[in-house]
Amino acid sequence: MLDDTNLIEFLTNDSIDQFRDEFMQLHPYDQAMFFEKVEPDIRRKIFHYLSPKEMAGIFEATKFDDETYEFYLKEMEISYAADMLSCMYADNAVDVLNELGKEQVASYLILMDKESAQEIKDLLHYDEYTAGSIMTTEYVSIPETTSCRSAMKILRREAPNAETIYYLFVVNESHVLTGVVSLRDLIIADEETVIKEIMNERVVSVIVSEDQEEVARKIKDYNFLAVPVVDFEFHLLGIITVDDIIDVLDEEASDDYSKLAAVSHMDTFDKGSLQAAKKRLPWLVILLFLGMLTANLMSIFEQTLDKVALLAVFIPLIAGMAGNSGTQALAVAVRGIATGDIEKQSKMKLLFREAGTGLITGLICGIVVVGIIFFWKHDVVIGLLVGAAIFGSIFVATLGGSFIPLLFHRMKIDPAVASGPFITTINDLVSILIYLGLATFFISSL
Repeated sequence: MLDDTNLIEFLTNDSIDQFRDEFMQLHPYDQAMFFEKVEPDIRRKIFHYLSPKEMAGIFEATKFDDETYEFYLKEMEISYAADMLSCMYADNAVDVLNELGKEQVASYLILMDKESAQEIKDLLHYDEYTAGSIMTTEYVSIPETTSCRSAMKILRREAPNAETIYYLFVVNESHVLTGVVSLRDLIIADEETVIKEIMNERVVSVIVSEDQEEVARKIKDYNFLAVPVVDFEFHLLGIITVDDIIDVLDEEASDDYSKLAAVSHMDTFDKGSLQAAKKRLPWLVILLFLGMLTANLMSIFEQTLDKVALLAVFIPLIAGMAGNSGTQALAVAVRGIATGDIEKQSKMKLLFREAGTGLITGLICGIVVVGIIFFWKHDVVIGLLVGAAIFGSIFVATLGGSFIPLLFHRMKIDPAVASGPFITTINDLVSILIYLGLATFFISSL
C-alpha cells in the first residue's frame, strides 16, 4: 500500500529534491495512483517538479477515465501539456486526444514538435476501434538485405524510442512487410548472416481497418507480444502491442457486461444522479412498454385466473425460471460471439445443443415442480399444468436466449444489446402466454 504522507508533506513544504528522490523511486503505476488522489493545488506543484517526459510516463502507466484526461490537461499550462503529449508513444497520445474536442486537439498539435505532431495526425485519421486507431508507429524495422551486425546497430539506435524490441519487422525496399525476426534469433545468429536467411516469412499481420476485437482475438490466439499492422498492399504501417490489447479486452468486456445489464458502459460510479438517469432511462422506458404488454396479456386471461385463483401463485415462479434459463443461454451465446468460438463451429450446432439443454433442464425442473405441488397442495392437475408450463417456458427461453444474439450478430448489431433485462422481459411474455394458455385450454379439468 502506497504511503503518500511523506510525498504530500514534501510538496506542501516545497521540498523539491526530497519529493523527487522518493517519488521517482515509485513504480509508474504508483506514481499515477498518487497523482490521481491528490488535490488540484498539489497536482499543480507536481507539474512544476516533474518534466513533461516524466509526466508522460505517469499518463502512460494507467488508463484514467475518459473525462479525466481533459480535466488534468486543463490544469496544466498548454505548452507543458503539448510537450508531455509529444513525449508519449504516439498511440497513447492519440488515446488521450480522442477524448478532447477538435479545437483542443488542434491547439496541442500546433505546439508539438513537427515529427510527433505528424505521427499523431496520421493515427487520428483512422476510425476509432480499428487496428489503425490503437497501433503505434514506434517500432523497429530492418531491411531484409542487411546483415545481423548492421541490424544490431539499427536496433541500438532505434531501441530508446521503440515501444518493443522483442520483434524486429523485416521490410523490402518498398517497405512491404516480408518477415519477422525475434531478438533471440538476432542475438544467436552469426554477425555476417543476412536477415533474409533467418527471418520467419510466415508473418501474422492485421489490416489497418480491422476491428480491434479481431486484433485482440488474433494476439490471444497466437500468444504474441506484438502484431504488425499493414495496408491492403502489405506496407508496414505500425504495430499493436499486447499492453494495448489488454486495454481493448478490458474495454470490450466492460462494455459487453454493461449492455447485458441494459446499462451504458459510460455509466460509472463517479457520474451524478442526473447523468446516470439519462443513460439508463431509454432502456427502462423500452422495458416499461414490454412490461405493459405482459400486464395486458394477463388481463386477457383474467377469467381463467378468477376461476382458479391458485394459478396466480405460480406466475412469478414460471416467469423467473424462464428468465434465468434464457439469461444463461444468452451469456453462453454472447461470450461465444465475443471470443470467436461460434465462428469456428456451426451456429445450428449451438442452437441444437441449447435446444437439447432446454429440453433436459425443462423436463427435470417440470418433474420436480409436479412433485412439490402434489405434496404441498395435494393437486395433481395443477402440478401437471405448472410442470408442463415450466417445461415449455424453459425450452423456449433457452432457445430464444441463444437465437436472439446470433440473429443480432447476423444483422451486424452488437449481440450484447440483447441484454439480460430484454431477454427476461420477453421470456416473461412467452412464459405467461404458455402457462395461462394451457390453463385456459384445460380449464374444465381444474
